[in-house]
Amino acid sequence: MKEQAQADVIVVGAGVVGLSAAIAAQARGLSVTVLDREGPAAGASAGNAGAFAFTDILPLASPGILKKAPKWLLDPLGPLAVPPAYAVQIAPWMFRFWRACSPKRVAHSTTAQTALMDLSKAELEPFLQQSGTLSMLRKEGNLQVYEGEAELKASLPGWKAREEHGIEFRHLNATEMAEIQPGLAPRFTHGTFTPGWYSIADPKLYTIALADHFRSKQGPIERAEVTALRPVDGGVEVLTADGGVRRAAKVVLSAGAFSHRIARTIGESIPLETERGYNTTLPSDAFDLRTQVTFGGHGFVISRLSTGIRVGGAVELGGLKLPPNFRRSEAMLKKAQAFLPGLKPGGGVQWMGFRPSLPDSLPAIGAARATQRVIYAFGHGHLGLTQSAGTARIVADLLTGKASAIDITSFSPQRF
Repeated sequence: MKEQAQADVIVVGAGVVGLSAAIAAQARGLSVTVLDREGPAAGASAGNAGAFAFTDILPLASPGILKKAPKWLLDPLGPLAVPPAYAVQIAPWMFRFWRACSPKRVAHSTTAQTALMDLSKAELEPFLQQSGTLSMLRKEGNLQVYEGEAELKASLPGWKAREEHGIEFRHLNATEMAEIQPGLAPRFTHGTFTPGWYSIADPKLYTIALADHFRSKQGPIERAEVTALRPVDGGVEVLTADGGVRRAAKVVLSAGAFSHRIARTIGESIPLETERGYNTTLPSDAFDLRTQVTFGGHGFVISRLSTGIRVGGAVELGGLKLPPNFRRSEAMLKKAQAFLPGLKPGGGVQWMGFRPSLPDSLPAIGAARATQRVIYAFGHGHLGLTQSAGTARIVADLLTGKASAIDITSFSPQRF
C-alpha cells in the first residue's frame, strides 16, 4: 500500500455538502483534500430541483404522511414507493420512520430543522459571495397548488407550524395564482406562495463551480473510492479501493448515500437509506415558468433552471442496487402535461439519483462515536443543497474547536 502525505482535513465526498464543507474549512486556514469515487457533482447534487427550500421545515416523517402513505404505496409510480424487491431490507428503516411520525417527535424535528434552515439561509449569501457563485442565486419563490378547497384546508396545520416559526407565505385563489404563474390547469383552484424560497441557476453547474473555487485555492480533488476509515495516533487513515492509504488529522465524511458503509468500518451503525429521486429536464422553451411550482398532492415539482425546465421529485425507497425505474419519470412528466397544458414534453433528459435519508428527516452532523477526529455530515434527504451552507459552517466550527452556531444535539449521529 502506498501512503501519502498528511493533510489537516480529508473530506470524503464531492457533492454540494462535501465541497461546501471543504471550502469552509479551507477558509479557516486548514489544508484540505477532497476524495470522491466519481468526482464533483456526480450524484444527487447534479440532478436535484435546484431549490434552497428554507421554508420546508416539516419532516417527511409526519402523521400526514402516515395518512397518505397507504394510498401512495398502492401506486408503484406514485409519490412514495417501495419496490417489492427491497421491502424486506428496508423494513427496519420503515419502523424507525413510523416511530418518528409521533406528534412529539415531529415537533422536535421541526424545531431542529428550523434552526438548521435559519442558519443555512443566513450563511448562504456570504458563502456564495466567498465562492464566487452569488450570480447563480435566484429569488423567485415557490407556488404550492391545490385541487380544491379541501386540499388547501388539509394543508393548513402545516402552514400554521411554519407561521409559528416566522415563515412568510400567503394563500391565493386561482386569479391570484395566475398573476404569479400563468398557465395552470383549472383543476388547481387554490395555492400558497412562499417568497422566501430561493433557487440556484443549475445545481450541477453550481457544484462544479464550488469545485473550481476550491481548486483555485490550491485544494486538491482526487478521484478515489474510500472503503474504510482507521483511527490512528494523531489522525485518521483513509483507505481506498486501489489499495491507497491517505492520512489526515481529521476526516469529514460526507459521501451521501454511501456514507453509512464507510461509517460501518469504524464501528458505527447508522440507518441511512436512499430517497431515489427521478426527473426529466426539458428544453428551456418547454414552458413559461416564472416560479417553482409544487404539486404536493402528487409529490413532484417543476423548476426553471438556466439549462432547462426540470420536472421531478417523488420518493422511491429502493436502495443503491436496484436498476432505475424511469417509468416514474414518465409518469411525472405525463401529469405535468395535464397540470400545465402549455407544456411541451419533447426533448427531455431523464435522471435518477440517490438522496441520503435518515428516518426522522434530520441529517447526521457531529463526531463519530469511535473518534472525535471523524466528523459526519450526511443524510440531508432532499435538502442537501438547501442546508449545505449551514452544514458547512457547523463542520468548520467542529474542525476548529469553536462553539457551534446552533445546538446540534438533535443531529447527533448516535441518536438512533
